[in-house]
Amino acid sequence: MLELRPICEHCAKDLAPDSGEAMICSFECTFCRDCVTALENVCPNCGGGFCLRPVRPVRNWKADNFLAHYPASATPKHRPVDLEKHASFAALIKTISPNQR
Repeated sequence: MLELRPICEHCAKDLAPDSGEAMICSFECTFCRDCVTALENVCPNCGGGFCLRPVRPVRNWKADNFLAHYPASATPKHRPVDLEKHASFAALIKTISPNQR
């Protein structure tokens, strides 16, 4: 079950459960679109790429699989990235497609 983390790990921008700005890697590291661009689509924590975070339904369409039954996390993970160090790391792998890393 996705945590739906509440903020961007780098800039702390609010990312509500229905945000179209929330991007995640396969480990659910969560960043806003602007920070993903600044990070050159390279997760600073694992080296993976990012994709748009899914939105959990707000309505109970089926079997209680909706936001009220499975609420978003309220625990922020604010871990600003040292962009200078990240640039060196990203340079090694940013040209490799995320599905090939």
